[in-house]
Amino acid sequence: MPSPTPARRSRRTDALSADAIIDAAIAVLDAEGEDALTFRALANVLETGPGAIYHHLASKQEILAAAARRLVVDALADVPTDVDGENGIRAVMLAFFDLFGAHPWVGTQLSREPWQAALLEMFEAIGTHLDALGVDERYQFTAASSLLNFVLGVAGQHASATRLAQDLDRIAFLRDIADGWKEEATAASHPFSGRMADQLAQHDDRQQYIDGIDFLLAGIAAVANAVAKRF
Repeated sequence: MPSPTPARRSRRTDALSADAIIDAAIAVLDAEGEDALTFRALANVLETGPGAIYHHLASKQEILAAAARRLVVDALADVPTDVDGENGIRAVMLAFFDLFGAHPWVGTQLSREPWQAALLEMFEAIGTHLDALGVDERYQFTAASSLLNFVLGVAGQHASATRLAQDLDRIAFLRDIADGWKEEATAASHPFSGRMADQLAQHDDRQQYIDGIDFLLAGIAAVANAVAKRF
């Protein structure tokens, strides 16, 4: 009796594009995380062979970078265009916060490669509002970099928090840390941390982020005003 013929996987009939690969990669990353993103997994989703993917994007890192840039560009497209100065920067910064909340893996990706395409988009989106703040051009690179570095720190926290959330309850986790800070020996050697323990346990990440933006903008405005008075 002849052996049964193995069932063949269906193959896509439309032309594969880099955009389609990026769409599939984002779906895999959001659903299963970075470890699940392989050329084999993408080939299964796209109903094609790995070679067809290599033709457009040659490595996993290239796919991750392209996916991160896509999401940053999409997030910025939703930012209102009728605001400038402080309100414009706040809108851009909050768009980034929401992006990292929805796609935590982006935070890990952005920490890997300095000045990748996604970071260029972010830097431009922040910096374009500095003229309206009255920041002298000599200080604009530092101002934009400070804001961007703050964003990247939060992005990394989102990525770490997501990994922890797979096994831990966030509120209980923070309360355990806070209780440790308040223990007599720790509070005696680290008095500031002991005083801040309850705020750690109860803080709201988004509000803390907004407050941080306000602190940075206040400092930038102070520098801009000081320079203006000199000239």
